[in-house]
Amino acid sequence: MKRKTHKGAYKRFKITKNKKILERKTPRDHFRARRSSKIKRKLRKNKELSRANIKHIKKLIFG
Repeated sequence: MKRKTHKGAYKRFKITKNKKILERKTPRDHFRARRSSKIKRKLRKNKELSRANIKHIKKLIFG
């Protein structure tokens, strides 16, 4: 039986050309006004997923 892609994981993570998995940094959407411009600028970039979670997320995305 063919395995299906986990759509929630597929939408939240981005796979690069070199098979690295990127995720959004966490405190981005709420209480932005009180944060400094420096912090908001750093939050724009995606971060690479930690090694502990890579195997699990790849299993969800690639089936």
